[in-house]
Amino acid sequence: MGSEATMAQSEHLIKLLGMWASPFALRPRIALNLKSIEYEYSDENPRAKSDLLLKSNPVHNKVPVLLHCGRPICESLAILQYIDEQWRFGPSILPSDPYDRAIARFWAAYIDDKVPPAMLGMKAQSEEARAEAMEKVKMEFEMMEKVFKDLSRGGGFFGGEQIGYVDIALGSFLGGVRVFESFSGVKLLDEEKTPGLVGWAERFCAHEAVRDVMPKTDKLLEFAMKAFFHQAC
Repeated sequence: MGSEATMAQSEHLIKLLGMWASPFALRPRIALNLKSIEYEYSDENPRAKSDLLLKSNPVHNKVPVLLHCGRPICESLAILQYIDEQWRFGPSILPSDPYDRAIARFWAAYIDDKVPPAMLGMKAQSEEARAEAMEKVKMEFEMMEKVFKDLSRGGGFFGGEQIGYVDIALGSFLGGVRVFESFSGVKLLDEEKTPGLVGWAERFCAHEAVRDVMPKTDKLLEFAMKAFFHQAC
């Protein structure tokens, strides 16, 4: 695997445009780490986007963007699939079985459809709206607790014995979960209702492909507070 990885690295320039606090930009970093692929990382300023970003993603003007041989691939889930198909050495991100692959894609799309809106709702001005959003987030994690039991098949991750597509999709939001729990004192993942996810979250964040790129809770909390203050003003 090492020789193949070295060959891929020497032949093709790989650049990732991201933003350290973005859960979506975190996903390709984890995937590239899983594959042991070297890449150049560029952290974008969301208030002063680079010309390269605007040129590479003219439709949405947002991160992440993976540049491979100068060709841009946009949207985090599409990038994960590209990485898995382009570099077949190392751990697989998507399951090899077509049915399992379709199921993984379904749940990753479900996560993106349900989790971000619910978590954003927890920033609402009114206490009532925040409480309602919190309940939605808890419901989604309780749903994913059931999914974890089905997909993991007794393993430590949604992908079984190793991190896979659904792990990366959901795990990218764990930084935000920790920030909210730290700020509010309310547990979104708890041993009573989501025991499987509690253990999964610890394993995911401790994994060698994740631990060095997962944003620190205190830094994320500071970032969130500044963003909230700026919005309020």
